[in-house]
Amino acid sequence: MMNSKICELLDIEFPLVAFTHCRDVVVAVSKAGGCGVLGAVGMSPEQLEKELKWIDDHIDGKPYGVDVLIPNKMVDQSEKFDAEKLKSMIPQEYADYRADILENHDIEASELRTIDTAGSSFAQNTKADGAKALLDVAFSHPIKLIANALGVPPDWMLEMGKENDVKVAALLGTAQHAINQVKAGVDILVVSGTEAGGHCGSVSTMVLIPEVHKAIQPYGDVPILAAGGIVTGQQMAAAMAMGASGAWCGSVWLTTVESEVPPVIKEKMVAANSSQTVRSRSRTGKHSRQLVSPWTEAWESEKAPDPLPMPLQPMVAEPALQKVNKLAEGGHAGARDLSTYWVGQGVGLMNASISASDVVQGFKEDFISAYERLTNFVS
Repeated sequence: MMNSKICELLDIEFPLVAFTHCRDVVVAVSKAGGCGVLGAVGMSPEQLEKELKWIDDHIDGKPYGVDVLIPNKMVDQSEKFDAEKLKSMIPQEYADYRADILENHDIEASELRTIDTAGSSFAQNTKADGAKALLDVAFSHPIKLIANALGVPPDWMLEMGKENDVKVAALLGTAQHAINQVKAGVDILVVSGTEAGGHCGSVSTMVLIPEVHKAIQPYGDVPILAAGGIVTGQQMAAAMAMGASGAWCGSVWLTTVESEVPPVIKEKMVAANSSQTVRSRSRTGKHSRQLVSPWTEAWESEKAPDPLPMPLQPMVAEPALQKVNKLAEGGHAGARDLSTYWVGQGVGLMNASISASDVVQGFKEDFISAYERLTNFVS
């Protein structure tokens, strides 16, 4: 076991935490000495129960975690979930705009000109009641970590963690947010730079890690997992030299053999360079980094309607992108062009599809070579 607070807290050998939507990746990373974390926000409680039971049956008792998403700021957050009401809040121009994008790429999309409640499960799971239902399932399994992806976890989530002896982590992108998280009683800070895939702020990882580490010291030396563009052990070592106790990685697992990402997207990622991502509000209503495609470019155009706040924008984007991905897998050229997925700027270093356990092994080897290189400077 490495001498890291993260290893101590999670009972793991190597302080690499893998965020993924794929249960196979969770198992592979945990068995290789890290800690897999399953993203649950897109799942129903029944589906999450099924996934976690599968993980329990295959992970050989190794530690793993679950990630939910409970934003502090969201349309209707304090009200009861009502899919029909949310549907009525989406103007017709958004339905027409998404359909136009697809039809400009030879995809018949007349059904997308009508807004329905598809995509609203995201909205349900990000409300307190929906998130609690997911957490009740998660805490009925032997998880070691629960993470909240947007904002300070609510008090009841922190309490559930304490009662179940499960560490609570929270993702953040500014030093002030880090201070708020430490004051709230979070066990682990996932400090995510703008290079990250998915939801991210505007400050780079290189600047943010030391800034947060310094800012939190008067309030408590809470361990930091560095996130944002980290896809190698050298980057992990650099982040740990700046104050982190380990790394939280998401994008690097997307091109693995086990990954749930469609083959078309994997091919695009393996071929992409670090400039081919965009930080955009067009998919969830909050800034999230994704692979550039004509879909993302259409939403950056001056003709595009301004993306709606969360959770309305996912109700616009997800049904269209699901249709795109399905057609892309069938070989439709226009759909292949449009297809996109969340990924960080580290995609430029993700040049092959290998197994998740090989990725962990590569991290370990790279970390050691980076450590030896640093040591050579002072010996």
